[in-house]
Amino acid sequence: MGRAFQNRKESMAKTAAAKTKVYSKYGREIYVCAKQGGVDPNGNLSLRGLIERAKKDQVPSHVIDKALDKASGAGGEDFEPARYEGFGPGNAMVIVECLTDNPNRTIGDVRTCFNKSKGKLGTPGSVSHMFDHCAILAFEGSDEEAVLEGLMEADVDVTDIENEDGHITVFAPHTEYAKAKQALIDAFGELDFEVDEIQFLPQATTPVEGDDVAQFEKLLDMLNDVDDVQNVYHSAELP
Repeated sequence: MGRAFQNRKESMAKTAAAKTKVYSKYGREIYVCAKQGGVDPNGNLSLRGLIERAKKDQVPSHVIDKALDKASGAGGEDFEPARYEGFGPGNAMVIVECLTDNPNRTIGDVRTCFNKSKGKLGTPGSVSHMFDHCAILAFEGSDEEAVLEGLMEADVDVTDIENEDGHITVFAPHTEYAKAKQALIDAFGELDFEVDEIQFLPQATTPVEGDDVAQFEKLLDMLNDVDDVQNVYHSAELP
């Protein structure tokens, strides 16, 4: 797997406006996750991981609490997931995950980002078959044999385990996320997960060079500025 999961473009909270966007994205994702799996983080491991990640990204508690309160009440926004695929500058593959209450608006916004950066929005499935949909759990540790044993005892389907510089990274199919996380907690107690996510990892990277580098960065920046966009994954290998 390598360290490919680190190539993901994160929204950078450099200004008040950017921070507000980050908070909004987390608030929306927490709301949907809690609505689907329950507002109790102890019974909803996906929600628990999401809240922990939000706190690490310095999302204020009131933003998290507001999203949970909304999820526990009746009605509320009707967000649904949407995924778009395409090719960016340099022909690198891109997957865009969204939460939207207006799919027509969202696909129009995403298409505009591709068009204005010399990219091309593709059809569903046009690039996702070249990515692995993985649960990724990383934490401090060095005994990968013990980690593998704990996961196998819980009958978790593990794709790969990396041991690098005192850090263990577990890769598993996305469908095994909750099972893998619970198995690690059962085996080693409460862990401080440095990475606790489900991501799309490219099976191969695409070198992006020359003028395409600036255009690709433009595409990523534009996508991250779209309110409905939650995550952007790509195969680009940028200098």
